[in-house]
Order: sequence, then C-alpha cells, then structure tokens
Amino acid sequence: MGRVLNHCLETGRTVEIDGLGILRPLAHGEFDFVADTRPRVFLAYVEEDLPAVRRFADALQIAGFNPWLDKHELLPGQNWSRSIQQAIGTSDFFVPCFSGRATYKRGTFQCELRYALDCAVQIPLDEIFIIPVRLEKCDVPRCIADQIQYVDLFPGWEKGLKQITAAMRKQTKLHEKRRLLLL
Repeated sequence: MGRVLNHCLETGRTVEIDGLGILRPLAHGEFDFVADTRPRVFLAYVEEDLPAVRRFADALQIAGFNPWLDKHELLPGQNWSRSIQQAIGTSDFFVPCFSGRATYKRGTFQCELRYALDCAVQIPLDEIFIIPVRLEKCDVPRCIADQIQYVDLFPGWEKGLKQITAAMRKQTKLHEKRRLLLL
C-alpha cells in the first residue's frame, strides 16, 4: 500500500484517503493534506429503494454531510462485508432507510442494522448515532421504534430532510464542544 501511495504522489497524483481527506503533492517533495471534516453518514437500504436513497444521499451532500453509499464507495475486488463494517464503525451517523421491502426482506440491510446496533452500545446514551428514516408508510422494528425516534421522508420530503440535518448538526456541534473540553 505504501509503495502505491508513494508512486502516486511521486507522479504528481492526488490521493484521496477515504473518510479522512486528500493528500496532494506540492513542489520540492512536500505534501499538503486537506482533511475532510464533513460528518460521515452511513446509509443502509435495500436495493429496491436505491433511487430514493440516492436522492437522499445527494440532499445530504448538498447540506454539507459526507454520505456513504455502497454503490459509490465499494471498489471492485474489495471485501464488501469488512468494508461496510468499517464504514459503519467510523461513521458519525447510521441512517437505516425503512420501507415495506426493507423491513421484511432478509439480507444485507438486516446485517448492517444489527451491526450498527452493536456499535451504538459503545456510544453514550445521550448521543445521536442511529437516525431511522421511513421512505414510505411502513413498520419500523419494535426494538428500534420503542427506543429511537424515526423521521418520515413522506409525504413531506423537505420537512423530513430538515429534521434529519438539524439533528445531525446539533449532534456534530455537541461532538465539537466535547472534543474541545477534552483538549
């Protein structure tokens, strides 16, 4: 990996380090690192809901967040299961996108949801990590609906989007304040 990184930088290429930022070569063998400080948002969904989730990801990006969508992030040959776990574990927010299909379909969405619930155990109880979203009228699993407030992106897409981004911004500010207190 180090040889690839060195080769790219020596040949004048910019290297994006996923979730961290961009490393770019300058003159005289020096380098510049530009950190990506946008909050990372993992989007969990089922394949049938991809068009709505892409629209949601685009809206989050415009709002200043860094959405993680497997269709955009996974590379050919990459161990997708491990990459997804790593992305969930390093995300600032996990957003499961529920629909009638997602709620009852077996598969990756359910695995991602369970893994995020396991990750949430390590996060202080007053912090926002999981933000369930309903893309349409459907059931949210009781173990989530009984403990975590979900947001509807229907019938008012803009209203739901504002609620989600407001919650994320509020939590991001709290993270920053706590980080400064620890310094």
